Amino acid sequence: MPTDCISYQNSGYFSPLMNDYLNQKEPTQQFYNRFPNLENFEEQIKEKKENFNGSGNNNFNTKRAVLVTVLKNHYSNIPTSDLTKQNIEALASADTFTVTTGHQLNLFSGPLYFLYKIISTINLTKELKIKYPNYNFVPVYWMATEDHDFEEINYFSFKGKKFHWNRESTGPVGRLSTEGLDDFLEIFALEIGSSTNANTIKKLFEDSYLKHDNLADATRYLANALFGAAGLVILDADNQDLKRSFIPYIKDELLHQSSFKAVAETVAKMKDYFVQVNPREINLFYIEDNLRERIILENGIYKVNHTKIEFTKTEILELLENNPEKFSPNVIMRPLYQEIILPNLCYIGGGGEIAYWLELKSFFASAKVTFPILLLRNSALLATEKQSKKADKLNLSWADLFSKQTSLVNRITQKLSDFPIDFSEQKEALKKQFKKLLELANQTDKSFLGAVKAQEVKQTKGLENLEKRLLIAQKRKYHDELQRIIELQNELFPNQSLQERQTNFSEFYLENGERLITQIMSQLKPLEQNFNIITF
Repeated sequence: MPTDCISYQNSGYFSPLMNDYLNQKEPTQQFYNRFPNLENFEEQIKEKKENFNGSGNNNFNTKRAVLVTVLKNHYSNIPTSDLTKQNIEALASADTFTVTTGHQLNLFSGPLYFLYKIISTINLTKELKIKYPNYNFVPVYWMATEDHDFEEINYFSFKGKKFHWNRESTGPVGRLSTEGLDDFLEIFALEIGSSTNANTIKKLFEDSYLKHDNLADATRYLANALFGAAGLVILDADNQDLKRSFIPYIKDELLHQSSFKAVAETVAKMKDYFVQVNPREINLFYIEDNLRERIILENGIYKVNHTKIEFTKTEILELLENNPEKFSPNVIMRPLYQEIILPNLCYIGGGGEIAYWLELKSFFASAKVTFPILLLRNSALLATEKQSKKADKLNLSWADLFSKQTSLVNRITQKLSDFPIDFSEQKEALKKQFKKLLELANQTDKSFLGAVKAQEVKQTKGLENLEKRLLIAQKRKYHDELQRIIELQNELFPNQSLQERQTNFSEFYLENGERLITQIMSQLKPLEQNFNIITF
């Protein structure tokens, strides 16, 4: 088995912003509060405790009591582990804090990184408990029940095939009926066979999606079945009681558009990086069961985009007081909502998520809410023993396999070749020859100078073409060896992308059963910045 480590920064799969953040480079330091290491959590705990609990007992007791009551209601109809029950009860205490990850309600969990997000979250709470034993730390999965991008979540990939849930959806996906997924399961069941592990997968799908009426309840059941024993707490924040705490911030957004001003200033400072999200003037949606549309302010009237629904200032503020559940935060406001209702220390997300969180620090400061520590989730590559041995036999390191395929094939071809496929020496010699010719040309007619320059370009290009043709010829010579390398890389990196962004966990559960999650959980170290290579 190759033994080299691949850092996130050297993997080639993360943006310049993420690489600079992980390296704690100066340009990014203004965009976060504290960098994720164990020592920094001490000050984060103190700041969050004061900010969330407040100076009076009534403040934190009310907020925490509402959270606990809502969570108990969520769990009232599903089997709940003793550890999850303890964690929910612990949230009533001023000395309990959360570590949170969020994820869309992807069908049957979607790509593998769903697992890595949650396991990173669970494992960090364990590390924090060891470091700070006087506090309690609860892992939270925030379900993105209010999203409406159904096309992003209505499928998953299994052994290179996409399984789609074909239906229409216009409102928040958490409220979407699971009707019709029995037909979906019939098709998927034929694909996975009838082994013991296959039957477990089918039962998990059936219990999650066919025995629950909506996608939020189905996803909660699924995540609880996979991670409930580890104490995971799953939150659906599409809830009237939780949103009452958020009313002052929604009101401020409607009246003053505070988020737009703060985030726009930060975006201007991020000019050297790709900006993940641009703020709107009002970063809120209006939602009903089959509707989630932006709220727009035009000439003093609040309008719901693509509808005839509209409100005066007085009417919309009255609606907010009576029905806060009809207001849904977008990607800019959702993080603030999360930190208002949770005693949260750290948010764990993928590169794209952390990138947009980095836009929000000044907005949090203006709202006087503690900005959480931001941690890039663990990434992993799952490989079989057979694949690891094959990599050894082909003299491939993990760094080789993480390379882009064209670069990898070119590099291996040059390595296999009996002679260098590099005409740098010839190009340098040609350059020297033409330098002398140009010196001569400068002493005569200008037309001759132009002819010399044209000839230099022509001959240099000719050498480059010969170099490319030699590389192609050597690729043909070593076709069999290169094909084995390509096949191995394609197995590990489907569609020449990270496995974790493509493949559903069921593909690996089929072969490994329950040890899949236990082995991943034992190897992911949330505060490390290396890809985990996990071999089964």
